[in-house]
Amino acid sequence: MKAQSRIRTISLLLTALFASTAAAQDFSTARAARQVLVSIPDRKLMVLEGGKVVRTFPVAVGATVSPSPSGEFKIVNRVAEPTYYHPGVVIPAGAGNPIGTRWLGLNRKGYGIHGTNEPRSIGKAASHGCIRLRNRDMEQLFRMVSVGDTVLIHADRDEQVSEIFGGAPVTQEVAQAQPAAAALAGEGQ
Repeated sequence: MKAQSRIRTISLLLTALFASTAAAQDFSTARAARQVLVSIPDRKLMVLEGGKVVRTFPVAVGATVSPSPSGEFKIVNRVAEPTYYHPGVVIPAGAGNPIGTRWLGLNRKGYGIHGTNEPRSIGKAASHGCIRLRNRDMEQLFRMVSVGDTVLIHADRDEQVSEIFGGAPVTQEVAQAQPAAAALAGEGQ
């Protein structure tokens, strides 16, 4: 009996030792919080860690009639193979789903970062306000960020955005007027 009791005690101590070692390893390998920076005028999203760019993705942003919100947000949920819900419409996960293969919900109801079933919209102001990526890019972003990470969406190309994305500061109004001015300039040729 005493031998069994000692074996049980040793077994429990070893289990506790291994569990605490594993927890310490998990803690030491935990990554720093990442920040997602979206430039609406640039139509780009960057993932930053410790102030350094980890990855850049081209995106679609909100159309003129349904602009993307600007400000600081948090990722509040992550959904693989999401179902699309809109009043009177439910589209299950699959090829026809307008939010693609992944969804990162923001702490502003109804807004998020997601994939798309319209990859040709990337680089344009085409969404209902969400930030849209190609599905393969969204799947990569999904693996890179976690609930609680910060998302900064900039409507203007301010100094912070210009420093990170390059180029000179530009406001949203100027960015929207530039394609129209270019089109007008091309009409006379």
